[in-house]
Amino acid sequence: MRFHRLAVASTALLAIGVFSGHQGIARAEDVPVKIEETDAAPEPYAPPKGSESFEFQAEVHRMLDIVVNSLYQNKDVFLRELISNASDALDKIRFLSLTKPELLADKEELEVQVEYDAEANTLTVRDTGVGMTHDDLVENLGTVARSGTTKFMEALEEGSTDMGMIGQFGVGFYSAFLVSDRLTVASKHPSDSVQYIWESVNGESSFYVAPDPRGNTLGRGTEITLHLKDDAMEYAEANRLRDLVKYYSEFLTHPISLRVTSTVTVDVEDEEEEEKKEEKEGDEFEVQEEDADAEEKVKETREVTTHEWEAINTNPPIWTRSKEDITDDEYQSFFKVAAKDMSSGNAASWSHFNAEGNINFQSILYLPEDLPPHLQQDLRTDGTGGMKLYVRKVLISDEFDLMPRYLSFIRGVVDSDDLPLNVNRETLQESKIIQVVKKKLVRKAIEMIRKFSQEEGKPAEVAEAEIDADGNVEEKEQESVPPPYNAWYKKFGQSIKMGIIDDEPNRGKLSKLLRFDSSKSDDDDMISLEDYVGRMKDWQTEIYVFAGVSKADLETSHFMEKFNEKDLEVIYLTETVDEYMVQNMREFDGKKFTPITKDGLKFNDEDEDLMKRRDKYYKKQLKPLTKWLKQIYGPAVMKISISKRLGSTPAIVSSSEYGNSANMERIMRAQAFNGADESQIRAMRILEINPRHPVIHKLLDGCPPEDEEEAKEFVISDEIVDSAWMMFDMAMLNGGFPIDDKEAYSTRTMRLLKSQMGLESLALEDEVNPPVEEEEAPEIDLDGLGAAGINLDDYPGIMNMDDFDV
Repeated sequence: MRFHRLAVASTALLAIGVFSGHQGIARAEDVPVKIEETDAAPEPYAPPKGSESFEFQAEVHRMLDIVVNSLYQNKDVFLRELISNASDALDKIRFLSLTKPELLADKEELEVQVEYDAEANTLTVRDTGVGMTHDDLVENLGTVARSGTTKFMEALEEGSTDMGMIGQFGVGFYSAFLVSDRLTVASKHPSDSVQYIWESVNGESSFYVAPDPRGNTLGRGTEITLHLKDDAMEYAEANRLRDLVKYYSEFLTHPISLRVTSTVTVDVEDEEEEEKKEEKEGDEFEVQEEDADAEEKVKETREVTTHEWEAINTNPPIWTRSKEDITDDEYQSFFKVAAKDMSSGNAASWSHFNAEGNINFQSILYLPEDLPPHLQQDLRTDGTGGMKLYVRKVLISDEFDLMPRYLSFIRGVVDSDDLPLNVNRETLQESKIIQVVKKKLVRKAIEMIRKFSQEEGKPAEVAEAEIDADGNVEEKEQESVPPPYNAWYKKFGQSIKMGIIDDEPNRGKLSKLLRFDSSKSDDDDMISLEDYVGRMKDWQTEIYVFAGVSKADLETSHFMEKFNEKDLEVIYLTETVDEYMVQNMREFDGKKFTPITKDGLKFNDEDEDLMKRRDKYYKKQLKPLTKWLKQIYGPAVMKISISKRLGSTPAIVSSSEYGNSANMERIMRAQAFNGADESQIRAMRILEINPRHPVIHKLLDGCPPEDEEEAKEFVISDEIVDSAWMMFDMAMLNGGFPIDDKEAYSTRTMRLLKSQMGLESLALEDEVNPPVEEEEAPEIDLDGLGAAGINLDDYPGIMNMDDFDV
């Protein structure tokens, strides 16, 4: 790679303060020029006639490290820098013209023009800004970093400098050398009658300043012409330039136009036809007869090159306006500009604000109605391009992580005057300034969603009243419309839940945005945690949750019997992420989340003393059964307990308070790359038996007594053993667990069928061997035939006319 040409050109950034004894610019004749030999000698460069020669002096290699490695890793940004400089020049002349209107006399338009010449391999950026005099060209383009540069570079190498300092040195102009072999700058200042040019060759140590031989072609402003390198010819193409200008400078205040060159084919009229046409026009009364048989002449054509100016930045930056002056339609239109990957949808809500503090910025945040494309497949995907960062309306990047992963669906813009412009994305991403901006944006985004969640649904149109037979007006009740947040939440709810897991500082705010189905909610409605807490019983201290596959399955579960009996509301957790979220959240408003599938549930409305006496009685009564069941079930259950909540079912399998639930075990087993072992996945299963159910008492009668001596002589029937296992299988399924030993379950079920159907044996019948039968012709109903008779094609195989020899 050859960096020496850019390096030499960058010496302008270190001209003053590097070498003692030199002030300003050294004359070329005072400093010897060392010409570097190359393999192939290029055509000799001829400086402008009558020009003055000046010599760069700088620490070339150290500045090269900054320009190439630290600042401009992407060559495209040169156009951003040049247009940004042009915009600054326009702002300056506009400010000066407030007190001196005569400054705009030569040219009233304030604009930026971009022009390319594919044949000459040049690119020109022109503005009608303040312009530069002879001395300005020498000072500004020769000693951009004329003070403090050495100190800055030393601090940069030590890692102790603030990258915001870079914006003070104006190195953006020299990024043009990334794509050009030579730079020519023409400039005209209103206070100077002469237009000057500044020129420098990439790699040379000198630059030249001279009066422009073309005269005053600008009127006012600056024109920068880049003589492109061989590997940079792409910047002399209209489509490439249009995309770059629109990407970086779409929202600049001043108009930017691109001169587009196109070739069209036009007809060439014959000279004789032209003369005849003129004669005909001269004598209005002369009538000429045309020969109808004359041969039509083929028209000649030629190609003509045309040029036209195309406006690029047609979208205004509405974030700079007062939000009271912006209509909803304007906000929606700008959403389609800011969220180009979602241009087909609308914004559900938005937030327009000015942030003030350590850093000031303006921003518009949008809440889309539909999921962005990157979240439709995987919610864990980190989306890029959602938030665009601008500095003085110039795009810095759309790849900053200005939003956390769970808010990657947010679209919008951030514009600040306090950020450095010419700093690479990686450096700015790590700066403290960006962290401050990100924190404020997250807070505003959550607040925007909270306000949206409080909006009420717009009432539907009231149907016209009907009159009954008696002439009375029948008024129809107006249907309640659910809030728009509910429909939005069904699409984006999992992202909010991901935020509960990832963002602990904002967990409390995010928890108020959650919505759930519950045992008391309608199909089209969902409740918030605040709604649930507001409807809790006076004695209730816990938030009851139930995790499962669907609301329909949970509503019919035996776990719900006691809660329906006590009219207690239960929140249904039907999404995969729900249980993970609850484990991280643990409580809301001081109320603990309690899964109803856990063992040992207690209700504060019950007589505690009575419950203890009942529990003691049932444990003693059923001790022989619980002891025997634990023996036959073995490690399939952790323990057997007496249930206080079961009603219609004899038993159910719950899980330990501190272990996985049946739903969590199912989720973990379904994960493709789950590295956990069986002990981490398997829930600690507890068999709860209903002490009042007749099946339990029947098993108690058939199980061995508690006394070991009596138990030795006791004979347990096969029916009792099968019934015990059938009850366990049923309890597993009711508890949401799969049956572990499916072969044993199938064998027991077959024995039950044999018993219920009174079969003596399950042996198969002998296989049959039926005799071979001749094919019989199909019967034809002659009575149903019409006048058309029989169509033999309707009866293939019966008669083939080809078989007859006629």
